[in-house]
Amino acid sequence: MNIAILSDFHIGYERFREDAFRQASEAMEIASREADIIVIAGDIFDYRHPKPEVIVEAVSLFKKISSQKFTAKVVGFEGRGKCYTEVPIIAIPGTHERRTADETDSIDLLNLAGYLVNANQARVTVEKNGELVSVYGIGGVAEERFKETINQVKPQPSEGAFNLFLFHQSVYEFLPFGENIIKLEELPKGFDLYVDGHIHSKVESKCHGKNFLIPGSTVLTQLKEGEQEEKGFFIYDTKTNTYFFRKINSRKFVMLKIDIANLAPAEIKSKVEEQILKIPTENKEKPIIRVVLEGRLKEGFKNIDIGLKGISDSHSANAIIEITKSGIESQDSKEAEELRNGMLESVSIRDYGVGLFLKKLAENKYDLNVNPSLLFDLLASEEKKEATINRIMGLLFSSP
Repeated sequence: MNIAILSDFHIGYERFREDAFRQASEAMEIASREADIIVIAGDIFDYRHPKPEVIVEAVSLFKKISSQKFTAKVVGFEGRGKCYTEVPIIAIPGTHERRTADETDSIDLLNLAGYLVNANQARVTVEKNGELVSVYGIGGVAEERFKETINQVKPQPSEGAFNLFLFHQSVYEFLPFGENIIKLEELPKGFDLYVDGHIHSKVESKCHGKNFLIPGSTVLTQLKEGEQEEKGFFIYDTKTNTYFFRKINSRKFVMLKIDIANLAPAEIKSKVEEQILKIPTENKEKPIIRVVLEGRLKEGFKNIDIGLKGISDSHSANAIIEITKSGIESQDSKEAEELRNGMLESVSIRDYGVGLFLKKLAENKYDLNVNPSLLFDLLASEEKKEATINRIMGLLFSSP
């Protein structure tokens, strides 16, 4: 059989909500035509408590796909929960859908409606023309609990079937951020294929000598270097143990790392413009361009001197541009370090901040008719937010 392996739709993702739904829909429609089984490795939704309109989107999508004619059928279910359909769409909840053990999650809703089978801590068996595929799933849990969960449920392959282990977690070999994160060697043995979600870039590797696949997300969310690749999903042939990546139409993402060493602000602006103009913008959907500035500014200039908002605005009709200045080394960072080290003991952080605030107001020709120090203190306040906001609004917009 052919298995479509998808993950991380993030339906309801606010920044690119239309992208999330459109790209998930395209992936599911292609999968339903080209595969016998659809497996989804978590994070169908972007929130634990999706808004009603987001639930409607997901229900409309899965109702449409589940009504298609699949020749493969679900013939067995054992473990936690219940199965309400023969349709071979199998999913697990991800970390974005995770709730406490006794609470119903959004995947349970789609399961109860018969639009998919929730394989969380359960085995689902699918049959077509005498061939069996067994999927054992574990939904997303806190990293420190995943090994414990494996030891509790003890996933085992099913005899006489092609066995797939489905989960949604960080894996140490690809996200080495702590000892609690599971390693490939710690995953249960004996399965023919290992499929993970959670990581938003595509991964192809091996686990216990078998294929290990992460399809990545179908929508752009994190604006990281690894997400510059095109989005899509895997289709896996269980008879030949071969697979390929099926691309979908997705918004283009480009990360530009620009060295600004020894450049003045005007030179930086010119260099950024030059690099942006080299990126094609003829696609229907505006590309996302993330510009990352790195290096030490020319002597005499500070990070605050670089004003690049105009670049984003001037290209807004053709691209979505985000400019990151956190990689810049300048007098600003030196002074901040001096403050942390107590080297500017005669200057309080508050006075230093007011100075920067006043400079920025002057540069942008703001004349607010408000005492700048008072406004700064109000903006910096962490107490009685509602009263503070009302006072600021009164200061800024009251009649003279």
